[in-house]
Amino acid sequence: MKGKSLAWIFSAALAGSGLAGMAQAQEQFVTIGTGGQTGVYYVAGQSICRFVNRNAEDLKCNAPASGGGVANVNGLRSGEFNFGIMQSDHQYKAMKGVEPFDKEGAMEDIRAVFSLQSEVFTVLARRDANIKSLDDLKGKRVNIGNPGSGQRDTLEEIMKEKGWDKSVFSLAAELKPAEQASALGDNNIDAMTYFVGHPNGAIQEATTTVDAVLVPITGPEIDKLLSEKSYYTKAEIPGGMYKGNDSATQSIGGKAVLSTTSKVDDEVVYKLVKSVFENIDRFKRLHPAFKDLKPEDMIKVGLSAPLHDGAVRYYKERGWM
Repeated sequence: MKGKSLAWIFSAALAGSGLAGMAQAQEQFVTIGTGGQTGVYYVAGQSICRFVNRNAEDLKCNAPASGGGVANVNGLRSGEFNFGIMQSDHQYKAMKGVEPFDKEGAMEDIRAVFSLQSEVFTVLARRDANIKSLDDLKGKRVNIGNPGSGQRDTLEEIMKEKGWDKSVFSLAAELKPAEQASALGDNNIDAMTYFVGHPNGAIQEATTTVDAVLVPITGPEIDKLLSEKSYYTKAEIPGGMYKGNDSATQSIGGKAVLSTTSKVDDEVVYKLVKSVFENIDRFKRLHPAFKDLKPEDMIKVGLSAPLHDGAVRYYKERGWM
């Protein structure tokens, strides 16, 4: 009898370990491509994962720092990332297969999940560099951004309209976002560029360590760019947000968008979307750039690719579509 009991316990233990193994096997892991650690993309990715990990059953999420929007498109394409945060224009360009994605061709399987904060192309210059307009960047030491970043791609579009190449600058630095504020403060560059939501930590750091001014991005070439590229809109950085910059600064902008591909399982996208929108008020408190987010805008504004079926399922359940 005793032997039978031991055998039964052993069998039950094996069965239990088998069930645990099955449960473990069902757990899925997703990775979100973000951006530099000083930027809003990184905070957004970390915030999304925070709610997924707390609320989505059998789904685990991580959001490492990455090279930014262009790098995130390439990460989606290669399968390195399941999701990626990018500018709305990069979502459009990837889908159409135009620069900087012309070599890879059209990414027909890219899908939108939801949009996030508004972003503004931002140029911050040392006051002693006497840069008051876009044209004043000529002959200066400018951080054009690391390859794969949104700021780099947008600046290159602007430069194309201006008929410029990198030789117009006395130095074209390729610093990552986390490196440029200190470079400005140490007088290693005259101006830094960023395509980012505001307020932004790197801009705050730079304006508190050195006397620096936001540069308006305006002029006939910018007007032409806005008329030709529907994914850009007129944008403004409010006055008083950063030390020494009391007046509003005009520029161009767009939306940050969480993207994925049609290869990602509908259930995974559904669980991620549900985790965010059922905690949207908490999500909005995690960064000042999120405070004006509205679900009705997030599911349509700035989405330049079709919505993923998993996202559509949740939005229809909520009566939003």
